[in-house]
Amino acid sequence: MSKINEMSILGVRSFGIEDKDKQVISFFTPVTVLVGPNGAGKTTIIECLKFATSGELPPGSKGSAFVHDPKVYSEFKNVLKQRVIWCLSSCSCRDGRRVSRSVKCGDLHQEITSALGVSKSVLNDVIFCHQEESNWPLSEDRVLKEKFDSIFNVTKYNKARSKMHELRLKQSRRVEQCQAELFYLEKNKEKAQHLRDNVAQKQADLRASQNLILHIENQIDPLETLLSDIKMKLENVTKLENETKALDSLRKQMEEHNKELEETMEEVFQGSDEQLQHTYDNHQRTVMEKEQKLQQHQEELQTFDQEYQRLTRETNDLLYTMTLLFIHMSSVSQVHSLSSCLEMEGYDQLPFTVSQLESFYHQVTHRLEQENERVSQLLAELQKLEQQKQQSVDEMRDRKTYMERTVEMKRDERQKKQQELKNITEELQRLQDSCSRLQELENKLAEREDAVQSSSVEELKAEVEELQEEKAELDCTQRQLDKEMETLNMHTAALTQMDILKKGKAEMEEQILQIRSRHCEDLVSLLGHFPNKKELEDWVSSKSKEIGSTRDRLTKLKMDLASNEQNKSHITAELLKKELQLATDEEKFLNVCSSRDLEHDLSNLQRELDEIFKTKALLAGTKVVYTQFISELSEHREPCCPVCRRSFPSESEVQEVVRVLQSKLHLVPEKLKITEQDLERTERRREEIVALRPVRYSVRDFQENELPALRKRLQTVDREAERLKGDVEEQEALLAILRSEEEKAKDCLQGISLMDSYLVESKIDQQASKLQEVNLDNTFQQLSQDKHETQDQLDTTYSTIVRKHKQIQDQQEQIQRLKSAAIEMRDEQLQLIRDKQKQQHLEELSAEIAARMEALTTEIREGNEELCPLSAALEKLQQEKQKLVEQKKTISSQLYPFILNVDCNHADFLFFYTICLPMLQDKESEYRAAMTQLQEAERNKERISTEMGNIQQDIDTQKVGLEEDQYGKAEELHRNKMIEMRTTQLLSKDLKLYEEALDQAIVKFHSMKMDEINQNIRDLWRSTYRGQDIEYIEIRSEVEERSERRRSYNYRVVMMRGDADVNMRGRCSAGQKVLASLIIRLALAEAFCLDCGILALDEPTTNLDRENIESLADALVEIIRTRSQQRHFQLLIITHDEDFVQLLVRSGCIQHFYRISKNQDQNSKITKQSTAFLSV
Repeated sequence: MSKINEMSILGVRSFGIEDKDKQVISFFTPVTVLVGPNGAGKTTIIECLKFATSGELPPGSKGSAFVHDPKVYSEFKNVLKQRVIWCLSSCSCRDGRRVSRSVKCGDLHQEITSALGVSKSVLNDVIFCHQEESNWPLSEDRVLKEKFDSIFNVTKYNKARSKMHELRLKQSRRVEQCQAELFYLEKNKEKAQHLRDNVAQKQADLRASQNLILHIENQIDPLETLLSDIKMKLENVTKLENETKALDSLRKQMEEHNKELEETMEEVFQGSDEQLQHTYDNHQRTVMEKEQKLQQHQEELQTFDQEYQRLTRETNDLLYTMTLLFIHMSSVSQVHSLSSCLEMEGYDQLPFTVSQLESFYHQVTHRLEQENERVSQLLAELQKLEQQKQQSVDEMRDRKTYMERTVEMKRDERQKKQQELKNITEELQRLQDSCSRLQELENKLAEREDAVQSSSVEELKAEVEELQEEKAELDCTQRQLDKEMETLNMHTAALTQMDILKKGKAEMEEQILQIRSRHCEDLVSLLGHFPNKKELEDWVSSKSKEIGSTRDRLTKLKMDLASNEQNKSHITAELLKKELQLATDEEKFLNVCSSRDLEHDLSNLQRELDEIFKTKALLAGTKVVYTQFISELSEHREPCCPVCRRSFPSESEVQEVVRVLQSKLHLVPEKLKITEQDLERTERRREEIVALRPVRYSVRDFQENELPALRKRLQTVDREAERLKGDVEEQEALLAILRSEEEKAKDCLQGISLMDSYLVESKIDQQASKLQEVNLDNTFQQLSQDKHETQDQLDTTYSTIVRKHKQIQDQQEQIQRLKSAAIEMRDEQLQLIRDKQKQQHLEELSAEIAARMEALTTEIREGNEELCPLSAALEKLQQEKQKLVEQKKTISSQLYPFILNVDCNHADFLFFYTICLPMLQDKESEYRAAMTQLQEAERNKERISTEMGNIQQDIDTQKVGLEEDQYGKAEELHRNKMIEMRTTQLLSKDLKLYEEALDQAIVKFHSMKMDEINQNIRDLWRSTYRGQDIEYIEIRSEVEERSERRRSYNYRVVMMRGDADVNMRGRCSAGQKVLASLIIRLALAEAFCLDCGILALDEPTTNLDRENIESLADALVEIIRTRSQQRHFQLLIITHDEDFVQLLVRSGCIQHFYRISKNQDQNSKITKQSTAFLSV
């Protein structure tokens, strides 16, 4: 709570401007009194306080009459005789440092009001209210409303409500904007997710295609190897056939030569017989030679025939075994490799007999079983060794962990013992210093006990009891006098009230008739009869509750309708999106398929693809065959037909055949290219149709299931929306009717209240009955004189009791302090004695701890020594275990390929052994199948490569789309916008709750404060005012609802006379006006100055009679006594009435006061004086 300590005044109004004229006033607590004649400068002090705290100048002054001299204190001139003003704005902290402030001068007033804990209006109108404005509570309505609105800060609260409402509307608009943006972000998010799903699907398809290509390449490699081997064997067979044909041609030439010889023998010999004989002999010799040559040639021909037959058989055998040899090659190589790997003898030379193959099969099987058993045994032994090593490692690790934990525990225990030993040493040192302290405490304790015995509290208590009895008797007398005066007051008030009621009876009856005729029709239509005030208030309250429940139902229906509309828009958007997607899919489907039967189109395309594949394979084979034929016809010296193997009769025929083949070969690439284009086009169309298969299924599912369900949901939502709209319109109409009836009832309620206040017949009778019961035994003057005498005696007695109580309290406090000090000394003495006894035990404990620390150090050292070999052993075991694991892995890695190879070779050999002979007969057809399979694989590879290119292109395109901000950050933007919308909705909802809570809090705060203020005014008036014409006064506040967000209050001060309330303004005397204003200010200070206990009263006794001055003094004394317990309560009283000050001094709460006077220079000066000067 704040207070004012001191103030210095210089150069203000009548206070001087020189340093010697500076006046300093220190303010007392709980009350500071300033006494002085008129014009001495008392009010200037209040004006200075007001200006220093709030910056407000006195009323009717703009500074010209307030500041005596415009020169500022601490002004000086420099060496050039120029005026310089030095200003420093700083404040002192609690630690003594001075901190400069950076605020403006205008903000300084805000800092001061904040430090005082009250608003500026409370400072100006309540605490430091100027004398000229002290009667503002009874000013005109507009000024009174401005004052109270300023005190209650009504404008600020209305602005806060309006600001909250505007902010809530702004947030609501922001929510609608977020919802609109969220709709499009939701679409972007779904499209981005669809793109990501497509990319993932395409990537999966791409990986599957890559795997398929690898699989096809793995199939093509062995087929190409097989075909190359078969081609080599075919070349050998062709070579043998050519050799056979050459020998056959040689045989034919020799036969022709023989015929030519026979034809030459027809020529006639022209010569002698001797010549003929000689010729004959020569011929005989020649014939014999020829016969010999013929026989030789016939033998050679027979040999050639045999050779030809042999070569023919060999050719057939080669054609038969050509395919078989290819299969043999792999099997024989496996037999060689297995026999060499398994070190089996007898399998180095070919060929292998059936018995050899059977023996080899049995030996390999037996060897395989042995190796399996050996491997299993070896692995089992390694597993056992590994388990043993692991067990040893675990045991060693547990032992090491135990030793480490033990060593750590020993270290902790040693550290704790060291700390205990240190504490014991410090305690022993402290105990050694306490012996001298013990004797000193014994001496002080004896002194304290002697001081306690010498107190005189009992005598003072006896005196106080006697004074209490005397005070009780005076209180009884005072209460009896109060009862008599109250009776007189009631009699006077009853007479006054009855006179007032009789005078206004006719006027009030006329007003009652007017009110009744004005509201009768409305009230009868609403309630069915003309009610009294209570019945109408109850009906209005029930109607207000009904309006509240209707408003709640309407709000809930509107929220349901908004949710329904949002759901409808969502379903409509989803239905539209689905229908657009359906139209797109159907259009895509119709563009690709010629009919709506997808499976039929797909089967037709598959047949077309098969035909194209056959044509492509035929063209590819034709190209290879024609190329081979041209090569054979061009490279051989004696070429023959590649098909029928007949020789050509001339070279020109060979060239003609080559030319025809080349012309046909030139046409093959173009036909092959056209076929490949047809194949690619057909394959692409087939892929498009296959890709549309899930689309077709989804379209069918949407048409059959999703579309009817969405339309059904939309119809349900439409029906619900129509129902909710009807309910909303019904509730709005009902709410309008209820509000209209409530407004009518509220308008009538004010008239009914006036009617109740105008019913005076019963009041007149009541006042008359009161007058009959009054018995007047004493006069008012006599009772007042007796009451004053009794009150003086009572005040004197009370002052004496207070003084005695204070003496008793001082002595009891002194005794209590002595006893407390003695108890503390006695406790300290006992503690020192116990410490002395404890010293020996601590010394023994110190020795035990030292011995235990030595033992712990030895144990830690031994544990560390034992831990080192354990760590080494554990490391060694782990290394051995790791070696075993690596050895096991090495053996497994070495044996696994061998076992796998043996198993594979064993399976291949078994296959060869059991299936080989039947397969040899089908090798020629398998060759053709392999060729077809190779071509099919190449086609599939090419097709899949094309698909992979398309898929990769689609992936790249969709990734580029995903990299755009619209889709790449779609989920993040959607999430952020959703968070923003939700938080904004919560903010709007909270603002609405805060606005309603603030409104209710304002109403409740205003009501509570007005009740508190009126209660304080009522108590202060009854305890202060001594007249009998006014029972009490209060402030009436009436609510004026200007709009939904703005509320206004009108105020008026009324005085209560019996049950009637009358506006006090213009109907009270000057003294009543001053007293009422003063009491209202005191009540406002009590209600609003919780953190500021300062209140200044300037000439509070103006226009008051003696009796009311005394009662005001009593009331102020009571306030001072009640609030004196508050350390910062300060009451500042300015008066020129020294009798009033005497009344305050009599209460015992004032020891000093300030006297304001003027010196010989007519400057105001402040002098502190004791209350003893008042009696001089």
